[in-house]
Amino acid sequence: MMKRLSSFLITLALLSACASNTPKAASVKLTVFAAASLTESFNEIAAVFEAFHPGVDVSFNFAGSNTLRAQIEQGARADVFASANTKEMNALISDDLADTPQIFLSNRLVIITPADNPANVSTVNDLSRPGLKLVMAAEEVPVGRYSRQMLDNVNMDFKEQVLANVVSNENSVKQVVAKVQLGEADAGIVYASDAVTASELPVIEIPPEWNVLAEYPIAALKDAPQPELAAEFVAFVLSLEGQAILRKWGFSPNR
Repeated sequence: MMKRLSSFLITLALLSACASNTPKAASVKLTVFAAASLTESFNEIAAVFEAFHPGVDVSFNFAGSNTLRAQIEQGARADVFASANTKEMNALISDDLADTPQIFLSNRLVIITPADNPANVSTVNDLSRPGLKLVMAAEEVPVGRYSRQMLDNVNMDFKEQVLANVVSNENSVKQVVAKVQLGEADAGIVYASDAVTASELPVIEIPPEWNVLAEYPIAALKDAPQPELAAEFVAFVLSLEGQAILRKWGFSPNR
């Protein structure tokens, strides 16, 4: 009996050693460059996509769309680009770096304030109040450009008064949210989707006649290391399930 037990234990040890020395199948990396405002929604989309694609690891680079476009133009390797505006995508198409894009959602602007709203901001007009501290995204960033277009829609004098109150121009919409959360500004202009992710902050709606609709395009890149997976990821974002996730995070899906 002891001999048989010893033999079994030796065999078990040998099998375990073999198993530990057997190389595991390497995961396939799918790299997605996406606008910062997509952070939460795309992380959830990636989790579902990975569940349907065992062995696939979706890796994100979230930043301002203008920064991502510049990185791709400078040779950064990526499979998919999701931009917060068409300008950056069109630049890549002009350089033959991206496939034909599809608009997969739209977004709108809102105003957020710190939780205690110390400046008592309640309307868009309050942004022009002398002494108010406003934080915006830089003009090069899509949400910063949209914000300035919105101010233009009110009138030029109003725009000049509001811009005089800007204490910081940030490189992404997430940085605008962070400044407001920290109480470093009395208000910030962000996307409606960002207000969903920072639900503790009061939100002031911008009248539709002044607001700007932001359209987001997505495309696989021409030199994608994983072209088939890139196409599948784009298709999933456009699917009913992908669009439902985007709606959950405050976007207006395209379907």
